[in-house]
Amino acid sequence: MIVETARGLELGEVVIAPRQVEETEVVQPLRPVLRPATQADLEQVAVNRQKEKDAFAICQQKIQEHGLPMKLIDVEFTFDVSKIIFYFTAEGRVDFRELVKDLAAIFRTRIELRQIGVRDEAKMLGGLGCCGRPICCATFMGDFDPVSIRMAKEQNLSLNPTKISGLCGRLMCCLRYENDAYEDARHRLPRCGAMVRTPAGCGRVTGINILKERVTVEIPEQGSMEFPLEAIEGECHEH
Repeated sequence: MIVETARGLELGEVVIAPRQVEETEVVQPLRPVLRPATQADLEQVAVNRQKEKDAFAICQQKIQEHGLPMKLIDVEFTFDVSKIIFYFTAEGRVDFRELVKDLAAIFRTRIELRQIGVRDEAKMLGGLGCCGRPICCATFMGDFDPVSIRMAKEQNLSLNPTKISGLCGRLMCCLRYENDAYEDARHRLPRCGAMVRTPAGCGRVTGINILKERVTVEIPEQGSMEFPLEAIEGECHEH
């Protein structure tokens, strides 16, 4: 479809069928879908894609000429070529005013240089995650939800950064997917060290399996025994 966006006319692909949306969920201003894309439109997009590759090489050369501390990530032409957007990463702020002048003189259209973060870089470039599937941010995720190290702790994951970091070097977005289920289970399962009453008598909790919802209890004179959560009859007091 050809759609109107804040950046001008662009080609987009329908990924969700028409549906009712609450008025409070609509992000204003609501811009129109103009028309289905024609064969000529698709050919225009193919031409733009080639131009983007050429623009990438030119911008890369200009960055080197100006000695700017920035890494060019991607180039995007709007459908009507009314604007060219250059995406880059950098450690800090970059004075790219002279670079913009050079690019505007070459392409003779509006130029925008946009600094992005490492998560946005991964979203643009794509790749395979440790699960073997294309990374979530490059396939179906819209916005980035906050992820914290506490989520990894809640799920009893190794806190080794290489094990819980994505291609971007930040904590993996998928740590958030099951977090609510883990938090709910934590509230229902007894904590390690608590004294609980079981069908075999009172004992101290020495381990919990959140996914199976099973509790390991050390019972005096009987040793370590495992029980399903529903078999735990409540806390009992130490004598």
